Amino acid sequence: MELREATRQDLPVVLALLADAGEERAEVTEAHEQALAAIGADPRNEMLVLADGEAVVGCLQLTYIPGLGQGGRERALVEAVRIREDRRGGGLGAVLMRLAVERARGRGCALVQLTSNKRRSAAHRFYERLGFARSHEGFKLRLDG
Repeated sequence: MELREATRQDLPVVLALLADAGEERAEVTEAHEQALAAIGADPRNEMLVLADGEAVVGCLQLTYIPGLGQGGRERALVEAVRIREDRRGGGLGAVLMRLAVERARGRGCALVQLTSNKRRSAAHRFYERLGFARSHEGFKLRLDG
């Protein structure tokens, strides 16, 4: 297994992973291409894929957030965690998260944080098994209508 930055060629698979969760269409648009390019150009953002040989089996986005808390050290925000449906249940999610945490630790981050939809109780148990604590209540405000 290899955790690497997503390329333009990975975009259809990444969008399919996001669509599997009901959040996106799998069709690649110019907006998706621009977003991936912007992520790649930003040293504080990474769209990462978990590859098993040539096959992309998972993805996540890491965003590094500077701040005055945590002794002035960055924190890593994890978003869009997905494992291909036919590969779930075999430990790949744990591998993906372990590699992401190692990446954040190697960068000097003080902590890794994430949010998870309140309805995803199995995901919550998964994150707790990995050592994540329910320490905060999250809020979101949709701005697109």
